[in-house]
Amino acid sequence: MNGYLWQRVDAVLARWRARRETLSMVIDGVVIALAWNFTYLFRLGFERWWSARPGYDPLVMLGVIAAYLAVFAVMGIPRGMWRFVGVSELRRLAAACFAAGALSAVVVLMAQLQAVPRAVLALHPLMALLGVCGVRVAYRMLYENARQSGGPGVPQRALVMGAGEAARMLLAGVHRQGWLVLGLLDDDPAKLGARIGGVQVLGALADVAREDIRADATHVIVAMPGAPDTARRRALELAAATGLQVLTVPSVDELRQGRSAVDRLRSVEPEDLLGRDPVLLDEAGIAETLNGKTVLITGAGGSIGSELCRQVARYGPARLVLYELGEFNLYSIEQELGHSFPHLPLVRLVGDVKDLAHLRATCARWRPQVVFHAAAFKHVPLMEEDNAGAALRNNTLGTWHAALAAAEQGAERFVLISTDKAVNPTNVMGATKRAAELVVSHLAAQHPRTRFMAVRFGNVLGSSGSVIPKFKEQIARGGPVTVTHPDIIRYFMTIPEAARLVLQAAAIGDSGQVLVLDMGEPVRIVDLARQLIRLAGMTPDEVPIVFSGLRPGEKLFEELLADDDTTLPTPIQRLRIARLNDAAARERVGAWLQRCEAAAREGDAAVRECLRELVPEFRSGG
Repeated sequence: MNGYLWQRVDAVLARWRARRETLSMVIDGVVIALAWNFTYLFRLGFERWWSARPGYDPLVMLGVIAAYLAVFAVMGIPRGMWRFVGVSELRRLAAACFAAGALSAVVVLMAQLQAVPRAVLALHPLMALLGVCGVRVAYRMLYENARQSGGPGVPQRALVMGAGEAARMLLAGVHRQGWLVLGLLDDDPAKLGARIGGVQVLGALADVAREDIRADATHVIVAMPGAPDTARRRALELAAATGLQVLTVPSVDELRQGRSAVDRLRSVEPEDLLGRDPVLLDEAGIAETLNGKTVLITGAGGSIGSELCRQVARYGPARLVLYELGEFNLYSIEQELGHSFPHLPLVRLVGDVKDLAHLRATCARWRPQVVFHAAAFKHVPLMEEDNAGAALRNNTLGTWHAALAAAEQGAERFVLISTDKAVNPTNVMGATKRAAELVVSHLAAQHPRTRFMAVRFGNVLGSSGSVIPKFKEQIARGGPVTVTHPDIIRYFMTIPEAARLVLQAAAIGDSGQVLVLDMGEPVRIVDLARQLIRLAGMTPDEVPIVFSGLRPGEKLFEELLADDDTTLPTPIQRLRIARLNDAAARERVGAWLQRCEAAAREGDAAVRECLRELVPEFRSGG
C-alpha cells in the first residue's frame, strides 16, 4: 500500500480510534459468524451446506456470537491494540476462543438442538481463532509495511547488534513501542541467515559499517548485556563509527540489581566504554561483615556515598545510618532506599563531619559497627581558590572526627574513601586526603579494637563534579566540548564497581592498611570526549573540541602509588594492599593535628605550609 493510500485509510480509522473497543467487537462478531458458516461448509461439503443453510435458524448463530463476545469482553480482548499484536495477545485470543467454544457447546447440547452437528461445535473454536488472529496479524503487517514505506508516523528503524536471548527479548519490547528492526548482527557464523523473532541475522558485528546494511537505519542498538565488557566496548565503537544514534540495553549490573528490564533502551553511558569485565567478589565475606550490623555512611547523599548505601542495603544490615550535610541529597537517597528496601530501618541525619560533638553523639546513640567515610570536598580547582582551609577542616579534620567518634564507641571497622590524588599531591585536595590516610593509620595504633583502613582509587564515571556530566551537557548544547589538555589521561572506574570493591576491602583489610583498586588502563580524556560525541550521533566537526589549558592544581596524569611504594596482592582481583613508606610521617600525626585548626583559620598559605609538614611530597604553587 503506498503512502497516499495509507494516509486515506488512516484518516478514516482515526475517527474510529476513540471507539476502538466497539469496532473490535463488531469485527470479531462478523469473523465469528463467518467462521460458523465455514465450519458447516468444511463439515458438510458445499452441496449439503447449501441445502441445509445453517442460517435458517439465526438464533443459534446469534447465541454463539453473543457467547464469544461476552467471553472476549471478560478477558479484555477488545482493549488490545492491533498494531502491536504479539505472541502474548495471540495466547489470550486462543484461551478466549476455546473458553467461548466450550461455553457455546454446553449451551447447545443442554438445549438439545439436534440440528447442530457436534463436529461443528468442536471445530468452530479453531476456525474462530484462525479468523480473529488472522485479521489482527494482517492489520499489523499492513501497518508496519505502510510505516516503513513512508506512511504517517514513520517509525525509528534500527539495526540490533547481538543475536542472543537479550536480542530476542528486546525485539518483543521494541516492536510494542513502534520500532522497526531492520536486521540483527552477530559474530557467531552459525547464526548468519537465521531469523530471531521474525528478524534476520544479516552479518557480523563489523558489517554495521556496510552501506547496504545500514542504509535505511536511524539507530543502532547494542543488545549484548551478557557479553564480556571488552566485546561490548568493541560493538559500541563499531556502532559509533556509523554516525547513527546509538542506544543500548541495560548492563548486567543494572539487570542484577533489578533497576531495569532487558527490553528497556537507554543512551550509551560513559561506563559502557570502559571495556572492563566484572570482578568476582567474596560475597560470603562481605555478607559476614555487613549482615545484621549497624552501618554508618558519611556523605551518604554523594556519588560514592549513595552507591555505598545501595550496595550495603543488599546485604541486610540491621540499620543504615545516613549522615549527610546536604538536605536534598539526604532526602533523595532516603526516598530511593525506602522504595527499594522498604523493610530496612533507616536513620536520617543532617550532619557535618567538622562537628566532632555531633559525630560523638551520633555514634554514642546508634553505636555503628561499620563506618564508611565518604564525606569529602573533592573538586580540585575549587579547593585551590582560597578554600584550602575548608578542605583541611573537611577532608582531614573531618576524617579524624569521624574515625575518633567511631573508635570511642567500639566500631569494628572504619573505612576511609581516599583518592589517587593523594599520591605525590600537587593540589590541596590531594594533600588533605593524603593527610587523612595518615590520620587513619595513626588512629589504628591508638585504638586496636577498631580496624582502620583507607581505600584509594581514581575517578569514577558520572560522579558529581566530574568531567563526564559536563561533556554531556556541552554536547547537548551543540558544543564546544572543553578539554584541558590534549595529552591529559585519567584512570576511570564505574561507581557501582568502585563501591563493591570498597565493601570487599572492608571485609578483608587489616587495620592500618591502605588498599588500592586496580583502575585498569588510563583513558585519554580527549578520546573519551570524541567517543561521546560520536555516540550522540554527531561528529567532531559538528561539535568541536576546544583545549582550555590545565586548571590550578591539575596534573597531566594521576598515580595510584608513590615512587617508593609497592603493593601486595589480595585474593580479590583488582584489589591490592599498598606498602607505603610513611612510618616517619605517622609518628608526627598526633602533634600535627593540634596545629591544624589554627592553621585552617590563618589562611591558605598557612594551610599549605601545615600540609607540607606532614606530607613533604606535596608540591603546590600556592
